[in-house]
Amino acid sequence: MRNVTYSMNTSLDGYLVGPDGGFDWAAPDDDVFRSWIDEIREVGVHLLGRRLYETMLYWETAEQDPTLDESKLEWTALWKSLPKVVYSNTLSTLQGNARLASGSLVEEIERLRAEPGEGDIAIGGATLAAEAAASDLIDEYRARVYPVLVGGGLPFFPHDERRVDLELVETRTFNSKIAYHRYRVAR
Repeated sequence: MRNVTYSMNTSLDGYLVGPDGGFDWAAPDDDVFRSWIDEIREVGVHLLGRRLYETMLYWETAEQDPTLDESKLEWTALWKSLPKVVYSNTLSTLQGNARLASGSLVEEIERLRAEPGEGDIAIGGATLAAEAAASDLIDEYRARVYPVLVGGGLPFFPHDERRVDLELVETRTFNSKIAYHRYRVAR
């Protein structure tokens, strides 16, 4: 069965974006960016909320940017070819290899798990991840923890007053002092 993963950058105090909506503190260095490339290679389909989809639209045409280095071009090629399912109440058209979700998140994940296919089912976006977590659909949490306290904003982890036991699968510290933690949900 395909794993459902939730992987994002987070501040040490647990936020994806700060109170002002900014995430300039989360710019990855080359080492961290390479880890994102390695991770996206393992993904078969990416489920995104509207905000993250709109943030990631840059990568649909990024190859046109003459300043991109080899790793950014590699990411662009991987991202563009990756099937994406977008959850939005406001968008009616999408760009690239993306489609609007036609059913609930639970239905979509159950359908994707039942279909033959390779790679993880990645969830992007805090709101979508909170919904998946509330339905106990996430198999792995992956956090790149940046050494910054932003004091509030959009939390990485859903706050639904539900205990979830986790098993540490992998940990790594990058040269930039960013820590990567990968946890599997203990079932």
